[in-house]
Amino acid sequence: MHTDDAHSARLLDFIARYPRLVVLTGAGVSAGSGIPTYRDREGNWQHSAPITHQAFVGSDSARRRYWTRSLAGWPAVRDARPNGAHLALAAMERAGVVELVITQNVDRLHQRAGSRKVIDLHGRLDRVRCLDCEGLQSREDIQRHFAHGGVHPQPAPAAPRPDGDADITEPAADLQPPRCPACRGMVMPDVVFFGGAVPRDTVACCKAAIDTADALLVVGSSLQVYSGFRFCRYARDTGKPLALLNPGASRADPMAALKLAANCAPVLAAVANHLTTTPAAPPPR
Repeated sequence: MHTDDAHSARLLDFIARYPRLVVLTGAGVSAGSGIPTYRDREGNWQHSAPITHQAFVGSDSARRRYWTRSLAGWPAVRDARPNGAHLALAAMERAGVVELVITQNVDRLHQRAGSRKVIDLHGRLDRVRCLDCEGLQSREDIQRHFAHGGVHPQPAPAAPRPDGDADITEPAADLQPPRCPACRGMVMPDVVFFGGAVPRDTVACCKAAIDTADALLVVGSSLQVYSGFRFCRYARDTGKPLALLNPGASRADPMAALKLAANCAPVLAAVANHLTTTPAAPPPR
């Protein structure tokens, strides 16, 4: 049996025993859409550390550097398209297997693939939020704002960086960080930067979904960040089985009932195809 077939068969067996899943997804799900991951298969950083919440709000030069890099890096996220993993999870939702997707990604590709029940754990990069009045604005509006002011993306290396970043060292000399059009307050992407906190209500909603599901499936994450790993611990502590689909090591490997060391797209595609083409078994008499 082909390796992917073997992995999909084992995941289908897991689903047969635990047919209502909460799925936690990480950067590995979006890698096939051209959005690179922060870490390698062993969970080690592949790039310099991203900006922290504290640096963004506390330093004008850090904000100028962030927006310089984002100006060049945002189009790659904006123009990305869902890949087979996103489409398969959306199909699994329609089949009644996936009750909720909790995604650590900020690219909104699950929603573009057709998933309707999604929690963006770390927020969404396609909009910005005012830190003073809480007003929201499209991220693309920021791109147009810079263009109208004569500030354009600096040339960046061909290889993209995660989450709309670009490998540009020096901030643009003529770039001023954008301000809220309503109150002139500081705006930042509507995401949880490293060092920031996921809202408590969001965490509570995720835990409530795990409470009513049969199991937790983690896809494409090394779980090095606690914001996602906490749900693996919660599943373990509440007696919910944990399955992991990730090509490399993860922080939750020791607590998993099922570990599939594989790329997620072909395995999920085979599972979704089986779930959507195989007639349901008749109810017992």
